[in-house]
Amino acid sequence: MVRKIRRDYKNIHPSSPISSRGIKSGNMLFISGTTANDSSEEYSGPMQQLRVILDRITKMVLSEGGHPSDIVRLTTFVTKIDDWFPLEGEIVDVFTEFFGDQKPTNAIMEVSRLAKPSLVVEIEATAIFD
Repeated sequence: MVRKIRRDYKNIHPSSPISSRGIKSGNMLFISGTTANDSSEEYSGPMQQLRVILDRITKMVLSEGGHPSDIVRLTTFVTKIDDWFPLEGEIVDVFTEFFGDQKPTNAIMEVSRLAKPSLVVEIEATAIFD
């Protein structure tokens, strides 16, 4: 039986009252939807929020002894899809900044809103450790 370890990551981005921020099971880490909530960029644009979110996600993976290249899957929820397509310029630069040429899979989906009106991006992630 593979043990499941629930994580809060209080010093990175605490979990909500209804979920764990991350669950480590074997060599996998599942990270709940992560936002720029309570950061200096919470009221900023999508690329600034994206940087905060990817920083938080990579810090969680690093805290488990992993590397950004261990992040294999993202699901990105955005409130305005036109901010993301076409996939060029700053968005490509931000993903390259965090992942280099080891980018994860990523589905980008538009949603009508996120938990707070100030939030325009939320990402959930999966990492598989070598």
